[in-house]
Amino acid sequence: MLILLPPSEGKSAPAHGDPADHEAMFLPSLARARRRVLGRLVAMCSRTSARGVAASLDTLGLTAGQHAEIARNAGLAEAPAAPAAEVYSGVLYEALDARGLAADARAWLDERAVVFSGLWGALRLPDRIPAYRCSAGVVLPGLGGLTPYWKKVLSGPLDRAAADGPVLDLRSGAYASMWTPGPAVAARTAALRVLHETVVDGVARRTVVSHFNKATKGRLVRALAEAAATPATVDELIEALRGLKHAVEERPAPAGRPRQLDLVVSSL
Repeated sequence: MLILLPPSEGKSAPAHGDPADHEAMFLPSLARARRRVLGRLVAMCSRTSARGVAASLDTLGLTAGQHAEIARNAGLAEAPAAPAAEVYSGVLYEALDARGLAADARAWLDERAVVFSGLWGALRLPDRIPAYRCSAGVVLPGLGGLTPYWKKVLSGPLDRAAADGPVLDLRSGAYASMWTPGPAVAARTAALRVLHETVVDGVARRTVVSHFNKATKGRLVRALAEAAATPATVDELIEALRGLKHAVEERPAPAGRPRQLDLVVSSL
């Protein structure tokens, strides 16, 4: 089983440690592609002229007040690295709280969770990375859009990595576009979204949530890890989620595409 996660915009910068080792990460065959993205990002952020800095801020979708992010990116090749579970600090990862899991649950999580990243492509939570700023929607000079770049690079390796068992896809936006499972894997994949249900004048209404969507997904993954769930199929995955008291519903999906699940919550 694989659980596909987005990264976190918020990150905690490691204070010490060796730089990232591309070959030691999940899917070492991606090392060359990772180095290429890193090289282009560092080169762009190493420009110190006012025009160069402004262009880097614009490319990365940052404001003038986030100038320090550019300087940090410029030093990524030598920056201290730590496990991704400790670097990513956003809402999903705070709710997941990987460091607070018991050893068995953490081992379960480390083996199954795959994080998609505009810089690294795909990695596991134990993989060591520095804090960085580079989303999947970025278009790097000399390289182009990172979403199509990684879509091409990840296709074969991730199809092979997902060859056995179900895949729970919790990605959204550009990260979901970085890898589209082939037909064989799509049949074993479930994409899940979170809906908030409220009752207004006796009528139930459901809306897609954003901030709390991430927290709910983090709690869901944590519950699966603590239960050491081992579903062999998507149907068994749905039953595992329902057994953990999650209200999961399935909606129709086009033929050849991943199954579509809604996780309905009444409180956030």
